[in-house]
Amino acid sequence: MATISIAATDGAGSFDAHLVEPAKKPAGAVVLIQEIFGINASIQETAAQIAELGFFVLAPDLFWRQERNVALSDKTQAEWDKAFALMQGFDHETGIADLKATLAAARTLPGANGKAGTVGYCLGGLLAFRMAIESDADINVSYYGVALDNFVGGLDKVRAPLLLHIAGQDEYFPSEGRARLIAAAAGHPQVHTHLYRGADHAFARVGGIHWDARSAWIANGRTAEALAAALD
Repeated sequence: MATISIAATDGAGSFDAHLVEPAKKPAGAVVLIQEIFGINASIQETAAQIAELGFFVLAPDLFWRQERNVALSDKTQAEWDKAFALMQGFDHETGIADLKATLAAARTLPGANGKAGTVGYCLGGLLAFRMAIESDADINVSYYGVALDNFVGGLDKVRAPLLLHIAGQDEYFPSEGRARLIAAAAGHPQVHTHLYRGADHAFARVGGIHWDARSAWIANGRTAEALAAALD
């Protein structure tokens, strides 16, 4: 693993991205999009797991304009409070711009095959959904993104595979919103919704308090298969 620097396209400076390389190259690349806890141990472990599938992984520090290299856990109230404060201060538009810059960097890594997609969790799940609408990523995977129903009007712009892993008991995404999302995605040839009925938000967070092994393994298997099809 290593850290690389990526220039922001708005001239505000540069930000760090956690890089893990696959054992074999050439290979496709995955932009791993953080939760509200930053590039913490859970995201780094997820990056290592995706790299073991045979992909480059770049996890950009999206909170850098507020505080660089945040790494919080979900184990204490103080960390939750800080994470929510950072989320409230996060500008989604500049975040999308940083993700597009990261996607471009991922495609040109030494040994990369030029194909790149996104995988995002929580906040990152929302951003991955938006990347499916607003970027040229070859695939996008959203784990329990919240408020996705606010963006379903853009689904007609989705041209690459989009996997939506939806927690059936998500405390941050009410059932009405989940239903609107699933209904809007129905019949779209590139959008694949998967509902995990007994799972709570963050069911696939490695080491997290809501980890659900069955749901996580099923979702991760679907993700691995889709990434291989799109990026190899």
